[in-house]
Amino acid sequence: MFDGFTTETVDGAGCPVFVRHAGSGPPVLLLHGHPRTSATWHWVAPQLVERGFTVVCADLPGYGRSGKPEPAEDHEPHSKRASARRLLAVMRALGHEQFAVVGHDRGSYLALRMALDHPDRVLRAVLADCLPISEHLGRLTPQFATSWWHWFFFAQLKTPERVINADPDSWYHGDPEKMGRENHAEWRAATRDPEVVRGMLEDYRAGLTIDYRDELADRAAGRTLKQPVLVLWSLRDDLEDLYGDPLRIWRDWAEDVRGHGIDSGHHMAELAPDAVSASVADFLEPLKTE
Repeated sequence: MFDGFTTETVDGAGCPVFVRHAGSGPPVLLLHGHPRTSATWHWVAPQLVERGFTVVCADLPGYGRSGKPEPAEDHEPHSKRASARRLLAVMRALGHEQFAVVGHDRGSYLALRMALDHPDRVLRAVLADCLPISEHLGRLTPQFATSWWHWFFFAQLKTPERVINADPDSWYHGDPEKMGRENHAEWRAATRDPEVVRGMLEDYRAGLTIDYRDELADRAAGRTLKQPVLVLWSLRDDLEDLYGDPLRIWRDWAEDVRGHGIDSGHHMAELAPDAVSASVADFLEPLKTE
């Protein structure tokens, strides 16, 4: 897994961030979702390197082998804005002042915040299985609350930790054949670590509080994404069932947005890596001449 990649821990504005990186050419930062680690990209990252990109895969702050910020009552240490600052510092430390970002699931919220706040550094953004948090909450229906109930459970204090840590193998389910055995082993070790579980839950708590308020402030100020955006969604997941065409919603957030569905379940980097790699590489190709 990740043959030829360098593995190291880099200072991210006071938070150690675990990264894997390799390649040459325009840099791209890959950000995983819940409850994965950077290992979820193990079939995608090498293909992007082969297509001529420098690839950095990071464990999100609070996840995997990255640092675990101390929780605060307002959840600011786990906000997407705080995590974006940390990852920007990591990319600078690796020599990448400007780069593209690809985010899936929770990683896409971090990618969105990074692209909104730092358009001078984020040249292109790929957002996979994602709508802004405020769009989900603004369209709240019984169907969403039933299907995505974990958002509201994870936002509770203390109880989710007790439930998950009592038997993490029963709570989280992963197939080593579909995930790849090394990826599965890394993921399983992470989900059995109480500090990782706390960090993942704090990510969700921040999402429904400070991150939600930050997005509402963006909308009130009329802020939009200035860089080209590619939106991908899993055709075998429920984003289209809930909202129809996701691009219709994203056009209010981005000036240049395009996208399409991927024939996959939710964890598309593991279930449809060739399609994901091709879509991302084609979208990022213009960076080679810009």
